[in-house]
Amino acid sequence: MSKLIISKRRIDGVMILDLEGGIKLGEENAYLHNTIRELVTAGEKKVLLNLGQVTKIDSSGMGELIAAWTTLQKAGGEVKLLHLTHGVEQLMLLTKLLTVFETYEDETDAIASFKSKTTDQVDAQIWKSADVSFS
Repeated sequence: MSKLIISKRRIDGVMILDLEGGIKLGEENAYLHNTIRELVTAGEKKVLLNLGQVTKIDSSGMGELIAAWTTLQKAGGEVKLLHLTHGVEQLMLLTKLLTVFETYEDETDAIASFKSKTTDQVDAQIWKSADVSFS
């Protein structure tokens, strides 16, 4: 059995994965990897990883977070991080991954960030497709 527990919940169209335990080489990584792949296959585009209960993460686990980011980006979606523990935050700072991921301490703010970006993208598409002429 995996030492990583993943609980899924949805709020306002955002799939939130509450992670508890370690994200490290072995079945923990495979479990997270497979969960992300299943979500993307099911059409999920907005994923929030709650890392507040992550007790350990190794370099392989960091690689899995990057793989999740890449997988969702390729599928036209995005992944954001919530409640980084001090250790995870320090590791992400050292590896410069804080420049890649959007991170949040407040769940409501994190969920709202998906909405505002989607709205901005739709607005941009409307403006791009508008045929405006000034004669």
